[in-house]
Amino acid sequence: MIALIITVFTIGYLCIMFEHAIKINKAASALITGILCWTVYILHSPDKEIVGEQLAHHLGELSGILFFLLGAMTIVELTDLFNGFDIITARITQTNKLKLLWIISFITFFLSAVLDNLTTTIVMLSLLSKLIKDSKDRLFFAGMIVIAANAGGAWSPIGDISTAMLWIGGQITSLNIVISCFFPSLVCLIAPLVYMSFRMKGNVERPAENINTDDKQISKGQQYVIFFSSVLVLIMVPFFKTVTHLPPYMGMLLGLSILWIITEIIRRTENGKEKDALSVSYALRKIDAPSVLFFLGILLSIAALESTGMLKQLSGWLSATISNEKIIVVVIGLLSAVIDNVPLVAAAQGMYTLQQYPTDHFFWEFMAFCTGTGGSALIIGSAAGVVAMGMQKISFFWYLKKIALLALLGYFAGIVVFLLQHYLFS
Repeated sequence: MIALIITVFTIGYLCIMFEHAIKINKAASALITGILCWTVYILHSPDKEIVGEQLAHHLGELSGILFFLLGAMTIVELTDLFNGFDIITARITQTNKLKLLWIISFITFFLSAVLDNLTTTIVMLSLLSKLIKDSKDRLFFAGMIVIAANAGGAWSPIGDISTAMLWIGGQITSLNIVISCFFPSLVCLIAPLVYMSFRMKGNVERPAENINTDDKQISKGQQYVIFFSSVLVLIMVPFFKTVTHLPPYMGMLLGLSILWIITEIIRRTENGKEKDALSVSYALRKIDAPSVLFFLGILLSIAALESTGMLKQLSGWLSATISNEKIIVVVIGLLSAVIDNVPLVAAAQGMYTLQQYPTDHFFWEFMAFCTGTGGSALIIGSAAGVVAMGMQKISFFWYLKKIALLALLGYFAGIVVFLLQHYLFS
């Protein structure tokens, strides 16, 4: 059974990688891979009921992520409908490629720590279409946004799902993770930016302003109300989670419902097409549904590997084979680019106790950094990458050729800083 599931997962992975060659949408490949992995698992399991319960458990977690994604994408689409992003893009007048890359990357880095890497990636990718006309330039900037978002999420307890898991599990505390991971995460971003400083030249061309009849119906007051309301509800999400202990998607859906009410109020005097073109209902229709289904398929595949115990066996094998805890964490970080950091962190939490490694131990802090940033090495190695792959139509091999080495440069540079910081100040 294990061999068959690995075979199905590998074939599906290859279909996603060679999407353009085989001309099959990656969402279809991801979905069929996830479903077939579970099909093989249940057909070879003596207790079908347990497998069904495992699937229901994972689907509960996955639905939370998908609803979070849907809510965030709808808020971003609604802000775009009201030309809210023009408030930001009008203030970013820089056209030099290198300077703009530094600006976009640092905005992403710090915004990711306040929101989270997934939401930040969606917001920043939407901004790119307003700032850069050339599709090749936009793809490269999107790749750097993935690196910046993951680096920014690694030093914040609410910036990345895996870091949040360690925070909720009691392995790390909020202040210590900021202190221990901020500079390594910053270097993880700066290293590829410095490298690009010697290679990137020229200017970007700004796209022409998209003027249509709907734009004339949007007042400046409505534009500012929707933009700042969107920013506030997005910032509210992590605080809502901290205060209520409800899952993040609840805060995101609450924010969406608040925005929905606001748009209904400010456009209540209008009727027909004008009102519909600037509504949440219309924004929902504009969402890239294949990207959401691709996300679902990837997560279902990983959930199947986790349910069969393969990931726990992998963690156990690493512990038995590699005695050095630092090397183990570095390898787990790189594996997160292939398998996803969430189940790997969950497996580590199950294997290593707080008696063995107490709260705020070097092991957990290093784990947070490596699993948070290691996923940038491949486009499907992180939630931010998967969303970027869907929204910007980034191919697996394009990212591997153009961005992967930059991500690895940042990853290992951050590791060096983390270890130096540990040896000098611990």
